[in-house]
Amino acid sequence: MNCNYSLYLVTDRAILEGRDLYHAVEAALQGGVTLVQLREKHTSSRDFYQIALGLKDLTCKYQVPLLINDRLDIALAVDADGIHIGQEDLPLQVVREMLGPQKIVGYSVANIEEAVYGERNGADYLGAGPVYATQTKSTPIEPLGVEGLRSIKEAVSIPVVGIGGINVRNVSQVRRSGVDGISVVSAILGSFNPANASRELYTAWHKKD
Repeated sequence: MNCNYSLYLVTDRAILEGRDLYHAVEAALQGGVTLVQLREKHTSSRDFYQIALGLKDLTCKYQVPLLINDRLDIALAVDADGIHIGQEDLPLQVVREMLGPQKIVGYSVANIEEAVYGERNGADYLGAGPVYATQTKSTPIEPLGVEGLRSIKEAVSIPVVGIGGINVRNVSQVRRSGVDGISVVSAILGSFNPANASRELYTAWHKKD
């Protein structure tokens, strides 16, 4: 599947502080988001499934792929466009085999070794980070920085998306690393105007130096 990784939204309902997820995601899509990942760490499987169904209808409306974070069962149940997994999830090769070649499989990496492994074992793209310090992960990880991100991009031939602490103020630095896109959570969903926040990020990403 052809996929535009330039502005990749990862959901987190906690950041919304009670605001409606679907309204926020739709506003973000209207602002230019090109890919959506549904991330639900603290909800039941049934609720995750129902949320995923609703979000799939929404992303289909805007012809934007929907990926599911971690949960292969949910991705299969709602026929999502793909999945994103991390180092502690099911083995990458197993996920690829179960989803088949037509679905998108993303893989979180924090160094060159993990990136090369991901490319060799079936990942379609890599989520590399954190680029900067971030509050959305419970376990702090040493940031890669732009140079670390560049090193990962240069080590593989599949698309690489920078994630972690990226916002409109530093997006141009990330772009200059050569990666294929940015993945954000709070930079969009932390705003009370997700459409405008997305539009600003989209414009900053595509701005020529």
